[in-house]
Amino acid sequence: MKSAEKEKTLFGVSLSTRPKWQQFLLCTSGFFFGYLINGICEEYVYNRLGFSYGWYFTFVQCFVYLFLIHLQGFRIKHMVNPWKTYVKLSAVLMGSHGLTKGSLAYLNYPAQLMFKSTKVLPVMIMGAFIPGLRRKYPFHEYVSAVLLVIGLILFTLADANTSPNFSIIGVIMVSAALVMDAFLGNLQEAIFKVNPETTQTEMLFCSTVVGLPFLLAPMILTGELFRAWKSCSQHPYVYGVLVFEAMATFVGQVSVLSLIAIFGAATTAMITTARKAVTLLLSYIIFTKPLTEQHGTGLLLIGMGITLKMLPDSVTFPERRTPVKPPMPEKEDASGGGEDEETKKLISTV
Repeated sequence: MKSAEKEKTLFGVSLSTRPKWQQFLLCTSGFFFGYLINGICEEYVYNRLGFSYGWYFTFVQCFVYLFLIHLQGFRIKHMVNPWKTYVKLSAVLMGSHGLTKGSLAYLNYPAQLMFKSTKVLPVMIMGAFIPGLRRKYPFHEYVSAVLLVIGLILFTLADANTSPNFSIIGVIMVSAALVMDAFLGNLQEAIFKVNPETTQTEMLFCSTVVGLPFLLAPMILTGELFRAWKSCSQHPYVYGVLVFEAMATFVGQVSVLSLIAIFGAATTAMITTARKAVTLLLSYIIFTKPLTEQHGTGLLLIGMGITLKMLPDSVTFPERRTPVKPPMPEKEDASGGGEDEETKKLISTV
């Protein structure tokens, strides 16, 4: 049981036998690879082809996930958590996916990316209240999150001036997805903490299976299911792009779940922010969009926020130093009996 708890793998590569920096490098490489391809495919489908069926595309993506998970050999008998564990998680996950993809009908892709990058702050705030986590972060990490938020707001406002498809509806949709993402990351981390035997594949499989019914209601009520089916039937090559995107995103999803399990939700949120910034720049380079000075200011603040977040926690250690205390017990030792009492006081305050 103990060895099973410690064993972490990523597509057959053992993580538990490697040092932390190698675990970090492997997980982030898989994550960047998967989501950079995802970003380029989404930009192509939504903005170049004009397809804006977020719920339907997520629905198709789920079946690709299930097929890939089956190929990896995962079966229901391998589950270590009950199904009910994943109901709330799946509702939030599918809502986030659908709203994120659907918002691209009202926002251009870089604006949506930068807006969602503010996820770091709500993830940190929610982490303080999720049972089983109750995380506390040093002050400089909150400052870095605020810098990110300000930078992203500046960038989004600049984008509103240069892009014709910036809309308040898109802002509302992506904001709702942002809150769901913040809750999602912390909830996933809590599940990994409560039951360390939980695998990334199990979490993705169960979240997908339980989440599929949550996608049907909005698709049927809005009529998107039939519109999307008709449009994609007329342009079947779109399915090829969607399947390719889903395969790449699958690599990214498994990698990000590995990051959450090993490094926590807040650190993972910062990595996803860095990925979004890279995807953003690629979007402007590949699709030749104009950059303004306000874009540059926003990106500068984002870079400052990321740099500050990467400062080691050891920078806060000097505040905790108490080198004056040790000589005191030595003096009391000569007088005979104060050492035990002083040690008890010290232990009780720790």
